[in-house]
Amino acid sequence: MSELATKITTVLKRKKRGIWSVAPTTSVYHCMEMMAEKEIGALLVMQEDQLVGVISERDYARKVILQGRSSKDTEVSEIMAAPPLCVSPEHTIGDCMITMTRSRIRHLPVLENEKVVGIVSIGDLVNWIISEQEETIRHLEAYICGM
Repeated sequence: MSELATKITTVLKRKKRGIWSVAPTTSVYHCMEMMAEKEIGALLVMQEDQLVGVISERDYARKVILQGRSSKDTEVSEIMAAPPLCVSPEHTIGDCMITMTRSRIRHLPVLENEKVVGIVSIGDLVNWIISEQEETIRHLEAYICGM
């Protein structure tokens, strides 16, 4: 099976990172601190149990820094991407890469029955493809050397 046909649920099972979120009223400054601490590039924005948006480092750069706003005085709800584009665990890596490329985004929340079950980044998808290709190469080398 092609790496691009792999379902996102498989990628999520291998991922070790948790799901990090903030409320819409959280300051952008706090979000940037949290992203730096967790070494991530985006946070989900949750209103109770409902996903309402995504805030990324790119949002901060373009909607706070470049507009001369204060990150301590700006709430997430003012700059988050909403409504967020989402995928289901049944979408494939290929589906997600197409969505990310066309929409010019780097993070996709994964929802199942309207509940967040994960988030994938373009880096997660590229890393998956690379590791699968390396495994295929190892198998082919073993097959060729075993002849």
